[in-house]
Amino acid sequence: MLAIQFDEQTQTFHLSNDEISYLLGIEEGEVLSHLYYGKKIAQYHGNFRYPRIDRSFSPNLPGSKNRSFSLDTVLQEYPGFGGGDFRTPAHQIRQSDGTIVTDFKVKEHQIFSGKPSLEGLPATYVQDSEEAQTLLVILEDRFRGLELELSYTIFCDSPVIARNTRLINKGTEKVVVEKLASLAIDFPDTPFELIHLNGTWAKERMVTREALQPGIKILDSKRGSSSHQQNPFVCLASPTMTEETGEVYGFCLVYSGSHETMIEKDPYNQTRLTMGINSFDFRWVLEPNEAFQSPEVLMSFSDKGLNALSHSYHDLLNEHLVRGRFKKQERPVLINNWEATYFNFDEDKLLAIVDEAEKMGIELFVLDDGWFGKRESDRTSLGDWYENSGKIKMGLANLSKEIHARGLKFGIWFEPEMISEDSELYRAHPDWALQIPGRGMSLGRDQYVLDFSREEVRAHIYQQMKTFFDEVPVDYVKWDMNRNMTEVYSKKRAPEEQGSTAHRYMLGLYEFMENLIAEYPTILFESCSGGGGRFDAGMLYYMPQTWTSDNTDAIARLKIQYGTSLVYPVSTMGSHVSAIPNHQTSRKTSLAIRGNVAMAGVFGYELDLSTLSTEEKVEMKAQVAFYKEHRSLIQYGRFVRLLSPFEGNETAWMFISDDKKEALVFYYRVLAEASHPPKCLKLEGLAKEKVYMMENQLFGGDELMNLGFYIDPSLSGDYATQLFYLKENN
Repeated sequence: MLAIQFDEQTQTFHLSNDEISYLLGIEEGEVLSHLYYGKKIAQYHGNFRYPRIDRSFSPNLPGSKNRSFSLDTVLQEYPGFGGGDFRTPAHQIRQSDGTIVTDFKVKEHQIFSGKPSLEGLPATYVQDSEEAQTLLVILEDRFRGLELELSYTIFCDSPVIARNTRLINKGTEKVVVEKLASLAIDFPDTPFELIHLNGTWAKERMVTREALQPGIKILDSKRGSSSHQQNPFVCLASPTMTEETGEVYGFCLVYSGSHETMIEKDPYNQTRLTMGINSFDFRWVLEPNEAFQSPEVLMSFSDKGLNALSHSYHDLLNEHLVRGRFKKQERPVLINNWEATYFNFDEDKLLAIVDEAEKMGIELFVLDDGWFGKRESDRTSLGDWYENSGKIKMGLANLSKEIHARGLKFGIWFEPEMISEDSELYRAHPDWALQIPGRGMSLGRDQYVLDFSREEVRAHIYQQMKTFFDEVPVDYVKWDMNRNMTEVYSKKRAPEEQGSTAHRYMLGLYEFMENLIAEYPTILFESCSGGGGRFDAGMLYYMPQTWTSDNTDAIARLKIQYGTSLVYPVSTMGSHVSAIPNHQTSRKTSLAIRGNVAMAGVFGYELDLSTLSTEEKVEMKAQVAFYKEHRSLIQYGRFVRLLSPFEGNETAWMFISDDKKEALVFYYRVLAEASHPPKCLKLEGLAKEKVYMMENQLFGGDELMNLGFYIDPSLSGDYATQLFYLKENN
């Protein structure tokens, strides 16, 4: 049952569905307070309120002599600064007198069915108004004429609440927004641990779990992208939480630019979390009658451990974020030529790979970097999105037709947001790159970043891409971004507006992608940023899958894919088998483990098929056939983590069909050990009453979950793997 209720007598709001409840109340002084978020409460009677305690050095409300109520200690929904609360504020609005002090009070509220979209920003959606309800609480600073709209949408089929904030300047003077968090939430005395996903290029989304200490913890990106270094997702978990038990709260920002999560534990062991656009060097001038919209945050709660939390995000992103014809559509098995050829290719080399791919049952060929301008290395031609005519003599349109004639689809690589110094575009428009007049420009990978906040820049790149797509039949695009922003300055903006450039870039990019996917709805777009440098929910709104990492080493991928799965569904995770020695780690692993790791994602290959042995081709053909047979189960079944690569030498995960009639179990062991104990693997999520056939033996679901089964003791050597298929025995 889905409901948002307001109790006039107790002045409280109660958002609930079958799994969760969220309570907020209006306190004295029209302060909006936070009361509860967690497991469902059937009915709130209004008697749970923050204790009134006189805390020394905690100021009282303006005009009040009540010493027992202070903003310095009470749990709030959207706190400011300067009126008695000395903790991290959710907003910082610089006013005409130079202050940031505000006094937002509850003005009114609205409750309605459905979920509104966010202007210019990616966000979750519902197709039927009965799928969600929304609460809009409007706060007002009467002195300045400012209004804050706090939006809460609760979904009927998910333990998730979507939140965002909108600031409206109804005053007579401009203000400068220096921070406007998408979400703020205060928790009472709770011994939380923090889980977050950090890393670097080729080592993305490493799981870190740490106890929260008094003070402030900041997790952020100042790079102009969600980044390899810190994903915009965090959890607050009970210390005893495991994959299957315990309470955990998740927070996922639907945004692809610089972001910031601040977690503060105060002297009373209360925890405040704010999340949104990075406030560092952020300045948005808001004139009278203008509004500023924050991105969306997706909050989720589980009292059944981390796996259940991940399931809520996987379901939500697949059902309410990914759009268009690729929503819940099976992704094709592909072959990408990058690690096979790099820049050294011609049509004969490419078609030799395609011919082998056809024999193996591969469905999509992707031509990576090097096909455009005068591109023979990564030092030139970004921005010149026309054919390198000397490279493919038959032309790309004919190459695409040849590939389609062999039964494969055709994909191609773009990096639209970048420009090379050695390019026709830069020679014509050097000012189109982000740069500060009079200062030097920082190169990254011998390229600059185009100023996508400027309409004429976007229009020029869009027209180049449109011309290409109208001439060359394309089924798939790998959209790359291979450096972060420096010298962030736009020549189109006044000095006082420069702090808005990075966010205006993101708004321009979102508009660009929205227009492109609307004009070419049959093209499957895959997001990439040096691999997983922009793997976020914001990009998934436009591009339903992401290249998970440039690191294709199977052993490294265990941690990368495990961490990614905490929030992002398997259907969004590009994962390829590559050659050995691996190009990133120089590691040599068997084709079996490379295949078993890559199959736990959107499967593909990234090597030279024409140079493989007969035995390798036979094995790969079998991998492709197996994956295609079980593709729906892998991409859209229930993904369950069993053994963590962050906790030991072994990793295991499994995929379960919705009806629990079949499952796939993948087991990986990194290093061999002498005299190692027998490994008993226990499964999760099966139907305990069903009987399953596995390895030509019968097992009850309860047996597999409670007793488990032994991994083959004869499994030998480093980098070993086993794959198990379970099917209900009728």
